[in-house]
Parts: sequence; C-alpha cells; structure tokens
Amino acid sequence: MTRQAPLIAELVNLATVRLRGGAWVDPLEGDLLVEAFTTLLGARRSAAVLTEPDAGAHLAELAWELRQVLLADRPADQAARINAMIAKYGAQPYLVEDVGQPFHLHFHGSGGGQVAALGGEFATALALIVDGYGPDRFGACEAQRCEAVYIDLTRNGSRRYCGAACTARAKTAAYRSRRQG
Repeated sequence: MTRQAPLIAELVNLATVRLRGGAWVDPLEGDLLVEAFTTLLGARRSAAVLTEPDAGAHLAELAWELRQVLLADRPADQAARINAMIAKYGAQPYLVEDVGQPFHLHFHGSGGGQVAALGGEFATALALIVDGYGPDRFGACEAQRCEAVYIDLTRNGSRRYCGAACTARAKTAAYRSRRQG
C-alpha cells in the first residue's frame, strides 16, 4: 500500500497537472507519459507496460480516474469512485513471496493489460489507505501556482504540499510576508 502511494501521485501529476512547483508544465501524453512513468516501475513491469498497445491512452485515463478519487469533495464520493475502480479493473488479492521478503498481498486487476493490472492495484491501495489512515489523506498541493496532488502517509496527517520544493516555496513566501507585515 505505501509503496503504491508515490506511484499513484506521480502518475496523476505527470498526466493531469498544468502547474507544478510554480511553473507551467505540459501534461504528458502517449509515449512520453509511458516513458516517464515506466522509469518509476521495476524492470519487468516497465517492459510489460512499454509493450502494451495504447498504454499512453490507458495510463492517461487511469490518471484522471485517480485524480477524481484524490480530490473528491466528500468521503462518500471518494469511496464510490474507489469502489467503481476496483470493480472496473477487477482487483483480486493474491499472495506473493518476493526474494528476501515474506509473503505479502498484491492486488492486480484481472483481465486487460498491464495498465489494467496497475488500475486494480492502485484502486485497492487507495482503499487500504482510506481504511487505515482515513479519507482525508489525499489532496491538492497548497503552494501557490501548483496543481499537483499528494497522498499523506505521515503519522500526524500534516502534509499539505506535493513535495519539498513546494514546501520550501511556501515557507519562504510566509517568511517574507511576516517580514514585510
């Protein structure tokens, strides 16, 4: 679950954001999205996504679905969207024993290609985050000129920015504001 959170946020940010870290960016599409996102995956999974037909379009669709979950106004809407994704991607649990690790659960989607498998895995990860941390752990970066999303897995639920750069920009702006006022 916690391993998937950064992948989910990064996919959404790569494919859906126009303002990130105070700068204009072009959301990635097609092969550019596939190439950028697969650098975050393991070698085997990356290779599988790279060979999937229309992977860019499928990743973009998944990113928009995930963004709707992360920015849902009400917990009930969030839960409904997560449940719809679990059903759509056919998320099914199974036990895996990786080298050097004990058995643990994976939740790949059934049917479809590798992006559908990711959709099932990501939807289930979001469901487990809501179950374990609560529905208020997702959000949009509060820094000025940033539309990126984050998933907050901190102990006290205090995250408000997408990353260190936006945190630093916001703190600097607050400091300058205090000094002037």
